[in-house]
Amino acid sequence: MDYSSRGIELLRKLGKVSLGFYPTPFTRLDRLSDEYGINLWIKREDFSGATLFGGNKVRKLEYLLSDAKKQGCDTVFTYGATQSNHAMETAAAARRCGMKPVLWLGAIVEPKAGDIRANLLLDSILGCEIHILKSIGSTRETMAANTALFEKRKAELAAEGHKVYDIPIGGSTPRGAAGFAECWIETLGQAATLGLKPEFFYTCTGSGGTLAGLAAGKTLMHDTRTALRGIAVGKKDPATYGPGIREKADAILELIGAEERTDPDVFSISHDYVGPGYEKPYREANDDIRLLARKEGLFLDPVYSGKAFHGMMDEIRKGVVPKGSTVIYLHTGGATALFSESEIIGDLGELPA
Repeated sequence: MDYSSRGIELLRKLGKVSLGFYPTPFTRLDRLSDEYGINLWIKREDFSGATLFGGNKVRKLEYLLSDAKKQGCDTVFTYGATQSNHAMETAAAARRCGMKPVLWLGAIVEPKAGDIRANLLLDSILGCEIHILKSIGSTRETMAANTALFEKRKAELAAEGHKVYDIPIGGSTPRGAAGFAECWIETLGQAATLGLKPEFFYTCTGSGGTLAGLAAGKTLMHDTRTALRGIAVGKKDPATYGPGIREKADAILELIGAEERTDPDVFSISHDYVGPGYEKPYREANDDIRLLARKEGLFLDPVYSGKAFHGMMDEIRKGVVPKGSTVIYLHTGGATALFSESEIIGDLGELPA
């Protein structure tokens, strides 16, 4: 059976709007491959479009905003930290679809008045309705403490004749995460065209939608060869985090009408590279951000992609990834964080000695 064509056909039945530029590039990191004795490839989701600041959320938003349009919504609510890639990408996508973006942002790092930076600056240029919320622990805890505020604003908009489409943190619903089932099929198709048989596929994982979608795609393709490895970028409970992502992957498969369900070992997650916490940098991860920049001329961010890349490189150095292995690294975008507050970039903001 052609599992690839079948998977794409099932996904297409969900409906999607065109927001990105696909397939995204898939290229070899020659200098790092030669230095570490592996065959290392990078999937450039940072090139997904439709702005210069694309990233992994665009795939999710194609499915989510299609649903919003079907429901007749003209306003989009979403949530995140003040420098959320997801919130900014949602705002840009909503504008492209003719919808008003309303952002609820937890101030893990307090923005400085008169010095709005990075994604928060882009949110402002996009003309979003922006609500900055005092941080109460994690972003999820902050949002849980403010649900009454969200409902009050929805009621006000409804009274004005508007209909709100609600997108949770990271766009990580089964419908949104389905975009990364498509990404798995696309990426492994590119690899097959080049005669590659990848043994490892690395990605960061935060809200879990990207990893869930990739796991669903891996399952649809009946791929038992490629080890899917998630690097957590925030502090999570390992006892519940992975199982919750598997449940989401199975919900994707159910949503699209596939009979397959994920195996218990469909992915593995490392919690060893979070550092001090979400949006909190540390030296070793920043060193590997510099490594990729200085070896290959490519940029990562210190919140997501940099920590995942560091986790992968550390496992390569420790021999978890054997010499000669073919490895795919998913670049999820987010380099705008390099222009954010000093608390987020850490020692990347220091001039070289």
